[in-house]
Amino acid sequence: MKLTRLFKDQGSGGTGCPTVYLAENGDFVIQGNILDSDTTAELENVLPGESAVRISVDVVLGAVERYTAAREG
Repeated sequence: MKLTRLFKDQGSGGTGCPTVYLAENGDFVIQGNILDSDTTAELENVLPGESAVRISVDVVLGAVERYTAAREG
């Protein structure tokens, strides 16, 4: 699956996360910090093969802004 980087946390340096990508099928792919076990335990209906990561609101909003601009432009 081909990924296009939409937005990366500017405070994370040149590498690492969090980052939001757009997959060629139109889905978002999120790279972020793995949740601790207490937080993971609060997730509901996690199916086999699923997981969750933590990212900041600013990264989500930045990715949505770039996604929207690309679709309009």
